[in-house]
Amino acid sequence: MSAAGVLGSTRSWFDRDVQFDHYGADPLPFGCTGARGIVQQFVELAGGQAGRSFDVLDASGGYGSACLGAGSEVIAEALATAVRQAGYVTDEIASAERSLLLERLFGPGGLFADRFPAADYRVSGRNSGSEGMELALRLVLESRFDRRLLRAVPGAEQRDIVLGFEGAWHGWSGGLLPLLNRRHYRVGLPAVAPEQFGFSTDHIPFGDVEAAQEWFDRNGDRVLAVVVEPVQGDAGILVPEQGYLRRLAALAEQSGALLVADEVLTFAKTGRFLAMSDDEGPIPTDITVIGKSLGMGALSTSMVIARRELGVRPTGTVSTSDLRPLTCAVIRAGLDHVVGEGLLERSAEVGAQLGRLLRERVVAPFPDLYREARGVGLLHGIELTEPTAARIGELRNCMIRNGVYVEFMSGAGRRSHGLRYVYPTMRVAPPLVVSADDVETIAARLAAGSQALRELAA
Repeated sequence: MSAAGVLGSTRSWFDRDVQFDHYGADPLPFGCTGARGIVQQFVELAGGQAGRSFDVLDASGGYGSACLGAGSEVIAEALATAVRQAGYVTDEIASAERSLLLERLFGPGGLFADRFPAADYRVSGRNSGSEGMELALRLVLESRFDRRLLRAVPGAEQRDIVLGFEGAWHGWSGGLLPLLNRRHYRVGLPAVAPEQFGFSTDHIPFGDVEAAQEWFDRNGDRVLAVVVEPVQGDAGILVPEQGYLRRLAALAEQSGALLVADEVLTFAKTGRFLAMSDDEGPIPTDITVIGKSLGMGALSTSMVIARRELGVRPTGTVSTSDLRPLTCAVIRAGLDHVVGEGLLERSAEVGAQLGRLLRERVVAPFPDLYREARGVGLLHGIELTEPTAARIGELRNCMIRNGVYVEFMSGAGRRSHGLRYVYPTMRVAPPLVVSADDVETIAARLAAGSQALRELAA
């Protein structure tokens, strides 16, 4: 029976009873019975309007993962064909489907060949962005390690600092906890032991060139790697000024450190495939992790692209999910569709329109609720004021009931070097298939939801 067919039955919301609660707050009182494009069909689950069905525009893209929205015929066909024909071999066996994808990306004339030529880089697949970042960190740590003699590479013994950034988010699986500077996520959980091959993490404010220069002046001979998001996501969609990322890359190179770009969220969201770019072109990295949109909303997957000289001890990175043929078929079909339809170029234009509408129609009329809007491409954030930050649950319900679904980021919080506190931020990041008319409607519904919150406090 379809989800719509069991609408109204308590059995249809059984997930509320048995799914793990990840959020520690009252669950949202809504259910979804289906979707098409960026339109989700919701139903009220409680209260006087329980059972009411209504449409909601998706301005979140499923944690930023569903770049083609729901019901893509391209992805449906790719999935069906791959299930019937592609097989399921692991990476021990060469795969025709895997070869087609990797040649499309890294072969002559490939989508990423100018940035990651196959002679210099190789790639591994993982289930999620967090797993991809775990592998990236593993590559970093083993870069200073003689895997045959089980000791540090001569000259690398003193490299024991990884540079991270205040407010950063790279996932919170165990190995990534040291990269986060938020006590809430780390306290009471295992830390990296201060032993011969351990490391410590320093955090500096993102986007501050002077802070970066000062830090490298003090620690350049000890830094092992720099791990950076080209646009900080959970910190509140913080976009650095032009030139910052290139300067950071130069500082890393001059010090002998590896540069790791966490593009899990930014992949295909900023008007181009990769956000480690500026007006001069691609910014070189040693390791880049992409994810979320890579799975086209149909699969959870990520890809780690690393310089060929980086590696780990034998079998140290074996993964059940390493670029299985079905995954490769979905990625290839989706990326070909994105390119063929010019979705990146269109998203840059529509994203500029979205940014203007958020500033003019949401932030400006509601200065009591919002501090500012910022973003790039289809990755935008509206920072809340302190009073609104205490009412996120109410705000989210108001937005949904007014027909728009958004997510909320933690914000960078308190930062050093005199930079201001960054409050929680509403992320507005619709799928690439969003139209100019859609973003007009999204902005109007965000304004309506904002007005509803204001009236609740009246």
